[in-house]
Amino acid sequence: MAGSSFGTLFRMTTWGETHGKGVGVVVDGCPAGLSLCEEDIQKYLNRRKPGQSKYTTKRKEDDKVEILSGVFEGKTTGTPISMAVFNKDQHSKDYSAIKDIYRPGHADYTFDKKYGFRDYRGGGRSSGRETTARVAAGAVAAKVLKELGIEVFTYTKAIGPVQIDENRFSKEERDKNALYMPDAQAAAQAEEYLQEKMKELDSCGGIVECVITGMPVGVGEPVFDKLSANLGKAILSIGAVKGFEIGDGFAAAASAGSENNDDFYNDNGTVKKKTNHAGGVLGGMSDGSVITFRAAFKPTPSIAQPQQTVNRDGKDTEIVIHGRHDPIIVPRAVVVVETMAAVTVLDLLLQNMGSRLDSVKNFYENEKK
Repeated sequence: MAGSSFGTLFRMTTWGETHGKGVGVVVDGCPAGLSLCEEDIQKYLNRRKPGQSKYTTKRKEDDKVEILSGVFEGKTTGTPISMAVFNKDQHSKDYSAIKDIYRPGHADYTFDKKYGFRDYRGGGRSSGRETTARVAAGAVAAKVLKELGIEVFTYTKAIGPVQIDENRFSKEERDKNALYMPDAQAAAQAEEYLQEKMKELDSCGGIVECVITGMPVGVGEPVFDKLSANLGKAILSIGAVKGFEIGDGFAAAASAGSENNDDFYNDNGTVKKKTNHAGGVLGGMSDGSVITFRAAFKPTPSIAQPQQTVNRDGKDTEIVIHGRHDPIIVPRAVVVVETMAAVTVLDLLLQNMGSRLDSVKNFYENEKK
């Protein structure tokens, strides 16, 4: 199976299945000398792990990470960092009744047609549990970015029809509610909406927003490896994401150039913008302002309502999905978006270090001293 790796200089390769022995990741390209321990990774995994609230699957996984290589005496060595999270509470028997039936909204049909077989135990490789490995890798990237003064902050912007109010925005509030919304009032309204959907044996989707601060100018390439393009690929590679937009996004299509352009001005020798409709990216490169993008997540496809489908023989049938499933993916996906953004930004930052000869010369001269 191709396509399990992401990144160029800071590169991660994930492995494992949701009902296998575990999931994990190998991170290559992390600079040596970074202070790193399992707790640095665990605090990110704790935001993604199941069983946090009544709005997540009841599967009980501690998601305890083990660093297997690449760290010595508390510092990264520059060699590949291998991390593993072993599965403890997989209930494979929950899926035996649907092993020959294609679940609507899942990858069952396409996976079966591509490979000629599928791991029906929760989706195997195409399960959302694969994102555990991404979060572990992204936690490493986020710590490197912190050393550089760059912060990636992500939160739930909307759940179903309920959106946060920017006038009530509070970074501190995000981690105080089960939905990771930076608006306590919106979180309470969203919980009411979710409870209605759960009573109806249904699910819902939502929007995750990401804000990146501290970025220098010029990160990203002007053609295929645009910062916006790589962020788009990273976020759209998350299984339940159906939409991605940066800055004004689709709203830009309804505006005029005079409205959408961000005027520049000189602020004591520093070039700044009066507005940020571009979302912090111009020509595929960071422009020094805040980078803002959003990801749209579809409703959880595993619902307990009767659904129409077909089996492997092509016969029409009906399915009612049992087992332990999230009524909404969004809250646990917030940290997935955050860490995928961290990996993307760090990878392009490392590439950017060789974009100018004077930067290479400065590095070379410093190394000779």
